[in-house]
Amino acid sequence: MSSINITEKRSDVQDQYIELLKDLLYMRAGNKQPYGYVRTYGCQQNVSDSEKIKGMLEEMGCIITEEPEKADIIIFNTCAVREHAEDRVFGNVGALKALKREKPSLLIGLCGCMMEQEHIADRIYKSFPYVGLVFGTHVIHKFPELVYNAVTSGKRLVERGNDDGKIYEGLPVHRDGSFKGWLPVMYGCDNFCSYCIVPYVRGRERSRRPSAIIGEAEAMVKAGYKEITLLGQNVNSYGKGLDEKTDFAALLNDVANIDGDFWVRFMTSHPKDASEKLIDVIAENDKICNHLHLPFQCGSNRVLDKMNRRYTREKYLEIVNYAKRKIPDLSLTSDVIVGFPGETYEEFQETLDLIREVKFTSLFTFIYSPRVGTPAAKLDDPYTHEEKAKRMAELLKLQEGIAAERCAGMVGKTYRVLVEEQAREGVLNARTQNNIVVELNAPTELIGTFQYAEITEARNWILRGKIV
Repeated sequence: MSSINITEKRSDVQDQYIELLKDLLYMRAGNKQPYGYVRTYGCQQNVSDSEKIKGMLEEMGCIITEEPEKADIIIFNTCAVREHAEDRVFGNVGALKALKREKPSLLIGLCGCMMEQEHIADRIYKSFPYVGLVFGTHVIHKFPELVYNAVTSGKRLVERGNDDGKIYEGLPVHRDGSFKGWLPVMYGCDNFCSYCIVPYVRGRERSRRPSAIIGEAEAMVKAGYKEITLLGQNVNSYGKGLDEKTDFAALLNDVANIDGDFWVRFMTSHPKDASEKLIDVIAENDKICNHLHLPFQCGSNRVLDKMNRRYTREKYLEIVNYAKRKIPDLSLTSDVIVGFPGETYEEFQETLDLIREVKFTSLFTFIYSPRVGTPAAKLDDPYTHEEKAKRMAELLKLQEGIAAERCAGMVGKTYRVLVEEQAREGVLNARTQNNIVVELNAPTELIGTFQYAEITEARNWILRGKIV
């Protein structure tokens, strides 16, 4: 693969559009400061992209709002991974029709992974005439130009499908959190799992330079961030295409060695690339959370081959068992697809057997959802959704028991936790390094701080505790 073409900053042309938009959007809002609303669907990468869109809206003079009724610009950042996510987008876009009627100057835009699918973009164009801007994942850096053209032309604007293979650094970021933050290290995916639409909508793998990542991480720590999550569709492929020789284990170690009191997490790891070197780095650095999210998807080798996952059950268990030996109190989480086309009940039982052997802390479970354009969508599937739902219920019951057993074993122990949010009056949610939620009776002043909590009660995958 050729070297990645990394642009240190978007072109000056975008800055010129931003300056033009400051006055233009002010006037369109009735000679007052305009509001921008961004709604995000899907994965953490989409959340990170939305933070950049919000950053550019602020550069244009917008106030970011959580109330779409107040907005002068509404952007939906969409997800294409599952049909349910797409259906939610269509339903919520339909609800915007009344807002557009009340405020004709309102600009409604859709972006993200759904918009990189031609049949979806066509449906949006034909069925939702009040949507004025549609753009894909590869042109976020051009957002100011797209907004300007949509506003001044009075015409509906669609721009998608023109991946230039570049990474644009220096985009502004409006972070949603003040002490937990996302930090992308790479974009795209080269794995082409047979069920997955991501490589088609996100493009091929592109890694950011280590210096850019370290610089951003240092700035986050200096700003008071207590938890930094490194993001990539497959972080274990990090380094591909860069001139300098590096890998994700080295990058993770460098980030963790930044001065300061903070935790580092990362997602997502692909089992075919998970190395002992990566496990060793996690084991050797206290700042790296002892939590590994390693999607196995299915316990059957035949189905894994049909999924084009490029590892076996045995290979998966090999790296898992190495990680368990090296990392005390390791928490393992995973993704599981139930009902891949042609998966037999016996093969599903192999998935349950793997779950029993590994004893995951928690699982993200999905009934297979066919994606237009993927090889798996063309496979024969003799099993009904009802049959797959029964299998899912069986899996969830098994995992619930495993989670309850693990949490019960934590009672009486003390853990360092990061206090995250208010759950309800007088109760805060905190999280352990191994990614388990602990409810605490504590004042809101502790949100955003590290504390030590003794676990007093276990309820399935949620714990109760007290500050010590």
